[in-house]
Amino acid sequence: MHANLISKLQEVIKEKEVIDFIGEVVKIPSYNGIDNQETEVAKCIHNLFTKEGIESELIPVCDGRSNVTAKIKGNGSGKKLLLTGHMDTVPPYDMLNPFELKNDGDKLYGRGVVDMKGPLVCMIFSMIAIKRANIKLSGDIIFAGVIDEEEKSLGTIDLIENGIKADAAIVGEPTNLDICVAHRGLEWFELYFEGKTVHGGAQKEGINAILKASNFIQRVEEKIIPEIEKETHPIIGTSSMNYGTINGGTQPSTVAGECILKIDRRWVPGIKYEDMVKEYQDVIDEISREDDKFNCTLKVMDVSIMKEGYVHEPMEIDVNHPIVNITKSLTEEVFNKVPELTYFPAWSDGGLLSSYANIPTIVFAPGSLKTAHSANEQIDIKQIFPATIIYSLIATQFCE
Repeated sequence: MHANLISKLQEVIKEKEVIDFIGEVVKIPSYNGIDNQETEVAKCIHNLFTKEGIESELIPVCDGRSNVTAKIKGNGSGKKLLLTGHMDTVPPYDMLNPFELKNDGDKLYGRGVVDMKGPLVCMIFSMIAIKRANIKLSGDIIFAGVIDEEEKSLGTIDLIENGIKADAAIVGEPTNLDICVAHRGLEWFELYFEGKTVHGGAQKEGINAILKASNFIQRVEEKIIPEIEKETHPIIGTSSMNYGTINGGTQPSTVAGECILKIDRRWVPGIKYEDMVKEYQDVIDEISREDDKFNCTLKVMDVSIMKEGYVHEPMEIDVNHPIVNITKSLTEEVFNKVPELTYFPAWSDGGLLSSYANIPTIVFAPGSLKTAHSANEQIDIKQIFPATIIYSLIATQFCE
């Protein structure tokens, strides 16, 4: 169907230059603690776009950290497509030579190679291919490399607050070239239970915060968990909750004066954030009315707090949206694989784009999420060049 166009694109870019540039950005550390964190990566990308004659801009966001954007303008009569992903990575932890790209012939290894500098480079070269092949579009194709997704998503929030507009977006988190049409929302809560510390030999004079936390957990199991299991989505399944950590007390012979419980709460599209928070506060209020010694405070964990006015909302797109259908047919044609329409198991900036910018969004990219953040982070080479061609073809078809 698109054999001539595919051949044309394959003539103007080569797999080796895509892989080489992945190595260029992997060798630039961009994890939390690096001065200006992602900006050197942004400059590297900006310089490549400029060299290729593609309009590009470095956009300062905060603390010396910059997004990078690029655009190939259409004639103004077509749809706009946004290709986007984050430039930050998690730290190298115990990874051996994390910023040296290793190639064993089947896979590339290095920090950020799949999460998500590899997919970003595929997006970048998809635009370079369109430019080199002198393919004229009706609508704009826009690239945005953003900061801070691993922390508070300040880069994508900045895009939104600067008025990003598109008719569809693709977030390049790794999906093994399946199409993720939804994901859950995410919040991390901390519950602080205040008791009264006394010697264990006089425990009736104290208030055991661990026991109060246990009472709360039992009530959650009775009141909230059944409701969570009723929150269903045809592709995602159910909402979820996990008791992550619990810490309280100082020693066996002392009544615990405080206890801290941390939970992970994820909710499917259609559930309101405020209603979800209220469920926990209602349980706290209910137990407080029954027990005047129950003292519990609910808060969002500091690491989960986003900029005021934003939360980790879920993502969802109509499975019959043109960006879904186009991506599906082109992936089958180029990669000889019928992609699964599925959900992304983690959270992504797609939740912000779809919820706050009203941009229909999918998550779609080469590589497996399973090795992200690990000491063995990797991406399958066989997916890299096809993904690059697929992104180019999506743009030529969607931006008509």
